[in-house]
Amino acid sequence: MVDQNPFLEPSSLPYGLPPFAEIRDEHYRPAFDAGFAEQLAEVAQITEQADSPTFENTFVPLEKSGQILERVATVFFNKNSSDSNDFTNALEEEIAPELAAHSDAIQLDSRLYSRIKTVFEQLPQLDLDAESKYLVERYHTEFSRSGAGLGEADKVRLREYNQRLSTLTTRFEKNLLADTNDLAVVIDDVAELDGLGPGEISAAAEAAKERGLEGKYLVTLVLPTGHPYLDALTNRAVRLRIMEASRARGSRGGDNDNREIVLEITRLRAERARLLGFGNHAAYVTSDETAKSPEAVSSMLNRLAPIAARNAGAEQADLQAMVPDGTPIADADWAYYTEKVRVAKYDVDTAKMRPYFEAERVMRDGVFFAATRVYGVTFTEREDLVAYHPDARVFEVRDEDGSPVGLYVLDLYTRDSKRGGAWMNPLVTQNSLLDQPVVVVNNLNVPKPAGGEPTLLSYDEVNTFFHEFGHALHGLFARVTYPKFGGTNVFRDFVEFPSQVNEMWMLWPEVLANYAVHVETGEPMPQEFVDNIKASSAFNEGFKTSEYLAAALLDQAWHRITADDTVADVMEFEAEALASVGLGNPAVPTRYSSPYFAHTFSGGYDAGYYSYIWSEVLDADTVDWFTENGGLTRANGDRFRSLLLGVGGSKDALEAYRDFRGRDAVIEPLLKRRGLC
Repeated sequence: MVDQNPFLEPSSLPYGLPPFAEIRDEHYRPAFDAGFAEQLAEVAQITEQADSPTFENTFVPLEKSGQILERVATVFFNKNSSDSNDFTNALEEEIAPELAAHSDAIQLDSRLYSRIKTVFEQLPQLDLDAESKYLVERYHTEFSRSGAGLGEADKVRLREYNQRLSTLTTRFEKNLLADTNDLAVVIDDVAELDGLGPGEISAAAEAAKERGLEGKYLVTLVLPTGHPYLDALTNRAVRLRIMEASRARGSRGGDNDNREIVLEITRLRAERARLLGFGNHAAYVTSDETAKSPEAVSSMLNRLAPIAARNAGAEQADLQAMVPDGTPIADADWAYYTEKVRVAKYDVDTAKMRPYFEAERVMRDGVFFAATRVYGVTFTEREDLVAYHPDARVFEVRDEDGSPVGLYVLDLYTRDSKRGGAWMNPLVTQNSLLDQPVVVVNNLNVPKPAGGEPTLLSYDEVNTFFHEFGHALHGLFARVTYPKFGGTNVFRDFVEFPSQVNEMWMLWPEVLANYAVHVETGEPMPQEFVDNIKASSAFNEGFKTSEYLAAALLDQAWHRITADDTVADVMEFEAEALASVGLGNPAVPTRYSSPYFAHTFSGGYDAGYYSYIWSEVLDADTVDWFTENGGLTRANGDRFRSLLLGVGGSKDALEAYRDFRGRDAVIEPLLKRRGLC
């Protein structure tokens, strides 16, 4: 069986696409074992050589190491995020601490660190190109921060922390998926779904049917606290049921309760930070991001929070005036009455826009069209290439001259086996050292209607599609020498910047006119819809900014506790953290409450959820640049692609931004966009 394992050799498929048709569950464990053994042997060859450390005999073989492990891990973790099963869930819990131990075996290797440090100290005298020098700097920084210079007793403790944390974060995500599925809201009578469109009702019926609930309707939960259906459902009792279910995730007791896991994760992260010489986990994380310190993060977030809370309060008063019986606005009511006010004040009804957002047309004539106009790339579906799930589609991307760029995989629909949210993953990461091409995947969570019915997207789902495709373009366009710098391997508080920039094309007149046509009549979306959307662009930004900042500040609060602090109650800590920054309004809940805050407790954004708005400073400044320089032009796209997207992580992120913009970003465009000035 090992001889037939498809992970043991590079794929022979176009662009190195993993051979999904050949991959079976029983291949993963042997491939992980082979990958661990191979990379440790490769590292041993580096550390056991008698020759003095050089770039060529240390860094080049280090970058070439671990190819089997890279292939299996990339496919496995994408699989378990997008199409998990009992086997993969169990294997992830088993493999997570082993991966942590394997990483520690390399990053805590004193002999390897000595070689890295020697070359780093010689760097000014070495004749290396800029990317190679940056590679040396990054390895030295990462190994130093990871504890490579600690004594052996401290390394033992560090390994224990890392392995336990990997187990806990995996369990957090597994519990969240199980509780999210368990808390899906069952509706008996279609009349209770009044306000939803035919496509949404069809999707709810199809979801119920898949669970054996014939004749019923199932409202599955999304990852954030809110839900797309809350803005349309006229039945308040149903709205309250959905919101109650959403907020209950991970905090109901039983096997899927995440509260004790949150407490242990944050305690261990604080203890590990102290061991590594930092006051808290936030200080540890931000020291190697563009922010550099949690104080810089807090300074920005705390500057915005009072204004956002004030604006949300004013919005709440407008909503309350729309409630016919005077019932106080609750969290489940906000989206519903927001749409009422939006219609009354701005004549904007986003529900009426849904028939103009048919998914296939949004993809081909919106998302792809914009990329073609800005960057010259084209997309051709490759039905001959098999992805990991029947719903996942493969597209070949080529440049204007016909030269290959890579493969793009789209997995649009929600299912019980897919975690919530939307994301981009690499399946193959470009680098010239190993002569690797590039394959990326976008996962969304759009409800799937019954067969033969069109998939109609909400306004927010279209925006999410453009956003995630921005990540995909970043991954597709990066052209680097070393695997470490490939694709979106940039600082966490920079990675959201390119994706946020790509959102601008959603409402760009030339793009919108090309895709926003009525699914039945073929009529273009009325211009007044667009004009009114733009006129109301700052509407409800108090709420949106407040619920985001609440999550970002909550993330910081959890990760600014020290190893000497004691937290006993998760929900009490959360309430106090939000109240202390003026964001404790129960009608404006945090976007993610602690027991289902996947970004920070299982998704790699720990002490880094601030990065969305941190990156948005660059994004808003960049949108201004595009607007000032003619917008949707190839010249603009080529500049953005070559100076930002194309460099991947091969140079300092803010240096790359200065190369593109000619200066550092300013915050004023962000403040204007969010109605904070």
